[in-house]
Amino acid sequence: MNLASILDAPAVGCPKRAAVVLGDDTWTYADLGEAVVASADRLAAESARPGERVPVVATSHPLTLAAILAAARLGAAGAALNPQLTAEELRQLAQLAGLAGVGVSDGRHADALRTALGPPGTVLTEADLSPGAAVTAPEPVGDGDDEALVLFTSGTTGLPKAVPMSHATLTGRIRSWCGPFDAKAPLTVRLMCVPMFHVGGLLGLLMSLYSGHTTVIEPRFDAGEWLELVERHRVDAVFLVPTMLGRILDHPRFARSDLSSLRSVAYGAAPAPPELVVRATEAMPHVAFSNVFGQTETLGAYTALSADDHRHPVRRTSVGRALPGVELRVVDPGSGDEVPEGEPGELWVQSAHNVRPGWLRTGDLARLDADGYVFPVGRLSDTINRGGEKLGPVEVETVLRAHPAVADAAVAALPDSDLGERVGAAVVARDTVTPDDLRAYCGQHLARFKVPDTLVLVDRLPYDDLGKVRRRVLAALIADRAESPERSP
Repeated sequence: MNLASILDAPAVGCPKRAAVVLGDDTWTYADLGEAVVASADRLAAESARPGERVPVVATSHPLTLAAILAAARLGAAGAALNPQLTAEELRQLAQLAGLAGVGVSDGRHADALRTALGPPGTVLTEADLSPGAAVTAPEPVGDGDDEALVLFTSGTTGLPKAVPMSHATLTGRIRSWCGPFDAKAPLTVRLMCVPMFHVGGLLGLLMSLYSGHTTVIEPRFDAGEWLELVERHRVDAVFLVPTMLGRILDHPRFARSDLSSLRSVAYGAAPAPPELVVRATEAMPHVAFSNVFGQTETLGAYTALSADDHRHPVRRTSVGRALPGVELRVVDPGSGDEVPEGEPGELWVQSAHNVRPGWLRTGDLARLDADGYVFPVGRLSDTINRGGEKLGPVEVETVLRAHPAVADAAVAALPDSDLGERVGAAVVARDTVTPDDLRAYCGQHLARFKVPDTLVLVDRLPYDDLGKVRRRVLAALIADRAESPERSP
């Protein structure tokens, strides 16, 4: 099955149904199908060929989706690029991933992509891809193990890495999560407020299209607008990152908003503080919450925490258990040997939806309990080595966020000539508190070597669009704000 074929059944069975809603514009399944055909025609005219990787600046717009599906229909693979990248960053990715000389962008980011591709590269924009004269839809080229899509890792600790995905893996994942189009099935309205270049955004949108549902797009998240969109479109389901969920609960209009249509909220992509989970389930008792845990290389979630488990005081601090067909191991990252039950180690994953066969070393540190629940500790790359004592930022952040005067907190390694690394923390306070107060509080709940050596108060933390802390930026922020390091003996 070619990835572009997911549109075939709904385009025939419900051509006038809304496929995508963006602002005041509604794209029906017929509209979207025509846009895919027009995009494929123009890409082919610009010599896009089977086997190539076509760069697509992935703004949250229906034409981005049309370009990605058009590339798949031609036997090429759309490479979804973060629109916030500079021309130099795009150039580096184009070289590393072997991107083609013809690409797609909206007008706002076209110059950056042109610069990245260099002469004689070609960049197509909205004016080039909008449906015009009727053209014949080309027969889909490519399926099975042929590349259909390229996504990139978030690059929070370095340059993003290209993750190619085959038609078989993508369509298999889509069909395993949702049913095929059925014109008689109840319509579901989903809200997409995470970026389209992220696996959680794009894959969720493709699943919605395969089932013939409607997706409302919020291009850039705003809690107030999110509440308005849920009310106006009677949204049933949504995926959020925890930062978004917190801002929604904190919005002054939250209590007055009509969220009665909302049936399910999945969240993930970053750790969710336990107190946030409690607040959300108490504030929206009619909603089924699901914490999903995964990454680009596994096509999204490989574990999930059920709605019922959200009521359990211990299990709700986990990310749930392995999904059907998924195998998990927790190993010593150096030797690859499995660690004793309940001990932290690197999480390895094997499933049919891994983009490459075999065991995937996720780079996530986690504990696995006797019942199979996964408790993340942090990223292996984020591990702080303080004079030989190793710790993950998440356990320190969890303690800091539990302080009643703390609204948010983040932790990063700071370079140190004596110990190699020390613990740095940045805290957003909701009430009056001093760094010494917070360090003393940490000392009551953490081993001595985990207590932040340097702690600063800030107005906001450096999150990326996926709600992940940018650790390098955070470390620089802490160092800049600290007048003199506070050191533990």
